Amino acid sequence: MKTPVYINSIASISPLGETSEAIWNNYKNDTHCILKHDFSGNEAFAAFLPSEIKDKLTALKKTETKFKDLDNSVLYAIYASRTAMEQAGWERGADIGINIGSSRGATQLFEKHHAEFIETRKVNVLASPSTTLGNISSWVAQDLQSSGPEISHSVTCSTGLHAVLNGVVWLQSGFAKRFVVGGSEAALTPFTIAQMKAMKIYANKESDYPCKALDMEKTSNTMILGEGAGSICISHEKEHSTAKITGIGYATEELKHSVSISANATCFQRSMKMANGDKKLEDLDAIVMHAPGTLKGDAAELNAIKELFGKEHPAVTSNKWKLGHTFGASGILSMELAVLMLQHNQFIEVPFSEISKAPKKLENILVNAVGFGGNAVSILISKN
Repeated sequence: MKTPVYINSIASISPLGETSEAIWNNYKNDTHCILKHDFSGNEAFAAFLPSEIKDKLTALKKTETKFKDLDNSVLYAIYASRTAMEQAGWERGADIGINIGSSRGATQLFEKHHAEFIETRKVNVLASPSTTLGNISSWVAQDLQSSGPEISHSVTCSTGLHAVLNGVVWLQSGFAKRFVVGGSEAALTPFTIAQMKAMKIYANKESDYPCKALDMEKTSNTMILGEGAGSICISHEKEHSTAKITGIGYATEELKHSVSISANATCFQRSMKMANGDKKLEDLDAIVMHAPGTLKGDAAELNAIKELFGKEHPAVTSNKWKLGHTFGASGILSMELAVLMLQHNQFIEVPFSEISKAPKKLENILVNAVGFGGNAVSILISKN
């Protein structure tokens, strides 16, 4: 990157909470947010937003009636983006770009309208406009009254970090001065859970830690879904920034089938090398891995790290054991963890993982994400 891009604020709602203080305190303990829930008679582990956040979102729909017919994926993004803008001190109505994506989009609302159609053969008049993926950024732009470009997209589980890529490129090109980037996911529905279970990757065993992300001795897949959203304000303005983006990387590898990843995750090797740029490999202190808790996914990413960095690789961690896999929002929540670790100069280990140990210093942290389709993204975040 020619010049760093500064993170002026980062805000999220997730099973960990909504304030930086609450989220950091939750990261510092060894408990998780995963519980078993009933999904229309099918029990499954999941990590929902805390009830106090859900109450605020319900109240928002009641007080601002224009939001009453929005899917939660859109509402989550609006809520997180409002907070990010406030933290950054950015004014509404300004020339700000918006790029917030989602893997699944308006999952709950789409399933609701489809169920009504199956039963009545009729469709609600707003079924189509309220379930388009573009709804997310367009509604955030409407709410913030921004005049810059607005983009929504789905690049499956790497969606959030692809939004960061887009925002960085817009800023570096000079076509935008400020950008809100992020991801939002509200896909905890019976149908989505059933899809994950059909792939044989979902956790099904009772345990102190149902999701075993970065437990390299596990003998079964342990992915678990969560929900949430995160928005990041980025610009070339260093003032009041919390950290800076000093490298971006991306790659796509050839697939053997639609959800495959190679044993050594060549996509991650390429994206991490690109993000690291001209820096010495030993200058990288830690990696927040994608690590979804699956046998092949965790192993392939770790193999990629070893291939690139050797045996003395950077410290590794993940947050999916604690809050679940939030699909398109997961990369943003991983970036939030990286920023918090840099701010507090403290590494968050995975408590049950033998390979997750604190490094000697924390100055440069790489954040990884990959999704169905073999697309990987790596973002290098550094202290100011």
